[in-house]
Parts: sequence; C-alpha cells; structure tokens
Amino acid sequence: MHPMLNTAVKAARKAGAIINRASLDLDLIRVASKGRSDFVTEVDRAAEEAIIDVLKTAYPHHAVLAEESGASNPEGGQEYTWIIDPLDGTTNFIHGFPQYAVSIALQHAGHITQAVVYDPTRNELFTASRGRGAFLNDRRIRVSRRAQLRESLIGTGFPFRQLDHLDEYVRMFKRITEETAGIRRPGAAALDLAYVAAGRLDGFWEFGLSPWDVAAGSLLIVEAGGMVADFDGEQNWLACGEIVCGTPKVFAQLLKLVQEVHVKDARTEA
Repeated sequence: MHPMLNTAVKAARKAGAIINRASLDLDLIRVASKGRSDFVTEVDRAAEEAIIDVLKTAYPHHAVLAEESGASNPEGGQEYTWIIDPLDGTTNFIHGFPQYAVSIALQHAGHITQAVVYDPTRNELFTASRGRGAFLNDRRIRVSRRAQLRESLIGTGFPFRQLDHLDEYVRMFKRITEETAGIRRPGAAALDLAYVAAGRLDGFWEFGLSPWDVAAGSLLIVEAGGMVADFDGEQNWLACGEIVCGTPKVFAQLLKLVQEVHVKDARTEA
C-alpha cells in the first residue's frame, strides 16, 4: 500500500472508532444546524480533528480542505491537498440509520491520487491509489458488468440544500425511473460512489455536491474500471458538484438521460 494511502487509512479508522463509540449513545449527541436540513454534530468535529491530526503529523506541509473546518493552506501546501468528509451521511447517523462513512482523498497537482471511504458500521474499507486499482478490505473490486440501463440499479441523492433545483431533479428522477431496474437513495454520496466501484450499484447521479462528497469515491470508480463526469460530460465534477458515473456502457446511457432533462431545463430558464 502506498505510504500516503496507509496514513489516510489510519486516519479513517481512527475517525471510525470515534463514530462507532458515539453511535451507542445517540441521545447524548449535541446537534447543530448549518442550514436547512444540513446538520453537524460534535462527532463530525471530533472525527475531523482526529483525521487532521493523523495527516498533519505525517505530512505537516500538506494543505487540507475539510467539511467542518474549511481550507487550510500552509506554505507549499497547494501541491498536496487532503479533501476530507469526517462523516458523510450525518442525518442518517443522527437517526441511527446505518448508512454513513468517512471519506478521505488526496489531491496532487490537480488529480485525486489516493482515496479512502470507510464504513464504520460494517467495517468496510474501500481504498484506491491512482493507477493501482480499487480495493475493498484488500480484495480487488471492479464495477459491475451490466451494459443495459434497463437492467441497472442506479443510486442518487436528493438536493436537500438546493430546493430551487428540486423540480429539475424530480424530472430527472421520473425519466431515469422509467428506464432502469430501480433507483436507490441511501443518503451518503461517498458510500454510494464506493458501491458503484464495488458493483453494488451500476451507476449514480446527483448535483449540489461538495468536493469532499465526491473526491474519494470518484477515484474508486475510475480505478474499478468505471467512468465519471459532470453533466456536460466533462471532468469538472469536483468544482461544479454535478456527477454522473457508472459502468462504461451504463454511464453513457445515464448521462444521455440526465442531459436531456438538464438541457431542457436550461432552455426553459433562458
């Protein structure tokens, strides 16, 4: 395992232990609201501190972009940036719904080069290094072999922060429901992307995402043989928060449906 990936795994497991301990006493957890349907707990913050502590001890000059504490760019840190979501699926966690994960990615010279998504409730560790394949608990994973959208199980997430996009999303949801075997919406994008990499979902789409939601999962998918793009079919998903991904053939069909609705909506607004 790459030394930097090894450090990220150590950080993710440390955060996972904090999350698992806290999950035993959910009633005692203090919850604050960052905005409509957007929550943060003391567990998010404690997990993030633990991750940053491990990463900074190993790599003091690396920059950090984390969900709760924002960006820190020490001298020379621009070349390497750790992108962190200490607890993706906070709303699930608060309710004891066991679908949440720790997500840690390393961006180097504009590319995601290391990725960890850790599900502490199932002790499932998804990892990838650029050019070296994707793994689940040390076993190599690949995207599914499905080629037809009609036979595919597709993941998504509702735009809970950007309700002004809800109408467009519902149109996409309807269109894609008509063309697939089923849609799932578990509520933690980082884990959904890991599931695409592992072949549990055949594709995924969502918008209104942040870099820490998609950074690690996107590398997992590419290293597992899948495709990732934004709604324009470009590689700008980290910045724009739109993502479409899946097995190569399912990806192409899913992107086409997303674009049909997205372009139509853009015309309507114009």
